Amino acid sequence: MSTPHVVVVMGVAGTGKTTIGPLLAEALGVPYAEGDDFHPPANIAKMSAGTPLDDADRWPWLDAIGQWAQGRAGLGGVVSSSALKRVYRDRLRAAAPDAVLFLHLSGDRELIERRMSERRGHFMPTALLDSQFATLQQLQEDEPGVAVDVSGTPEEITARAVAALRGLGR
Repeated sequence: MSTPHVVVVMGVAGTGKTTIGPLLAEALGVPYAEGDDFHPPANIAKMSAGTPLDDADRWPWLDAIGQWAQGRAGLGGVVSSSALKRVYRDRLRAAAPDAVLFLHLSGDRELIERRMSERRGHFMPTALLDSQFATLQQLQEDEPGVAVDVSGTPEEITARAVAALRGLGR
């Protein structure tokens, strides 16, 4: 990538945002921020109880991530955020115009559900996976970003992500 961008690692729960994000940041030589850390306690309590967040819950969270991205504009960074809807991605881009790129980690529902069921100590229950897929709006042609399949090892996924981001020619 020719100038430092803020890469938002996006996708439904269980795609590996928290695993791939730090690996990608290391490969790009930029800092990583865990999107879940931007959630207010009420959001985590709601999700822990198996209740999906609504847009009113997400706006302050997205704004906090957007502020981080704005602070990293021109410097580069990687942050995770589900960013499932176009309107969420638009809000993140508005916070740091021309700086934000999206890396959509996508994959087969069965693989993602299996990975979710194997992780320990995470507040997001597998029961919310269907609502995540129902909410997901794929990246559109006019959105700056790429989709990368989540099959394989974290290192393989990260290598594909780096190649795909570099292929954007930005």
